[in-house]
Amino acid sequence: MKAIRYHQVGGPEVLRWEDVPEPTPGPGEVLLRVHAAGVNFADTERRRGLYDAQAPLPRILGSEAAGVVSAVGPGVDAKWVGRRVVALTKESYAELARASVDELLELPPEVSFAQAAALLVQGLTAYHVVHTVGRVEAGQTVLVHAAAGGVGLLAVQLVKAAGARVIGTVSGEAKAKLARDVGADDIVRYDQEDVAARVLSLTQGRGVERVLDSVGASTWQASVDALAPFGQLVSYGNASGPPPHVEVESLYAKSLTVSAYWLRTPTPPEVQRRAREALLAEVVAKRLRVVVGLSLPLAQAEEAHRKLEGRDTVGKVVLLGEG
Repeated sequence: MKAIRYHQVGGPEVLRWEDVPEPTPGPGEVLLRVHAAGVNFADTERRRGLYDAQAPLPRILGSEAAGVVSAVGPGVDAKWVGRRVVALTKESYAELARASVDELLELPPEVSFAQAAALLVQGLTAYHVVHTVGRVEAGQTVLVHAAAGGVGLLAVQLVKAAGARVIGTVSGEAKAKLARDVGADDIVRYDQEDVAARVLSLTQGRGVERVLDSVGASTWQASVDALAPFGQLVSYGNASGPPPHVEVESLYAKSLTVSAYWLRTPTPPEVQRRAREALLAEVVAKRLRVVVGLSLPLAQAEEAHRKLEGRDTVGKVVLLGEG
């Protein structure tokens, strides 16, 4: 089969479209014919050797895939063959990928493969930063950084559905319009404005109860400064680099909480299944809009990485297979 691999860490140019052996599903696994694979910022960090760097090379990237089950491994019911599914998996930048049968979520016909591939990693991240860690409540005000990004757009919608007010940060008017279109109440242009000062102005000096921050180094101080007393900062990414070390004494004045979320943190299976099913149900009901901002053929993963790292995308980036 064909797959995207890299043999050394580096820029997008290290990604190669090449022949590799077809995977064989093991016990409890299925084999997917990949129709769409999600691209995430973590993929670019792995490629650069900044994250998960101990993995042996050459390596196939990708952690989510939507497609059709083509074969099953030992102990898996053959009824799965031919079904349209999406799953968290590994090595999904390929024509075929293995996935645990426990991870499969069957897709209704009204949900496309591209939508499904855009839903799991970023959708589950948004769901958990809003509900599991952030515990956003009606009446609160929430600052969502990178509100036009893949996680940001979903988080804006989930926060609004919880009954809270959303202030989103973006760069550029096109991204501002998109964030507003999915429900952001106010927009702060971080490329033009002092974020903390603008947030305090929008909240009559009080600040926000929650900040959802995937950016890291460049937004950290503004995030802390924008919080109201007893507010909580939820960190879930380092797009601009790792945030500074937290000085606990700096949190005392407003009794702040700093927390974090990582999708790979072990989560009770029933909690994760409920989250997946809830997200899919919201998409089917058209209450949750999945924005695929860029879709390219799988062979063009290098270009997808360039655009994602250049912040030249909105919503989700998806690689499309020929299956």
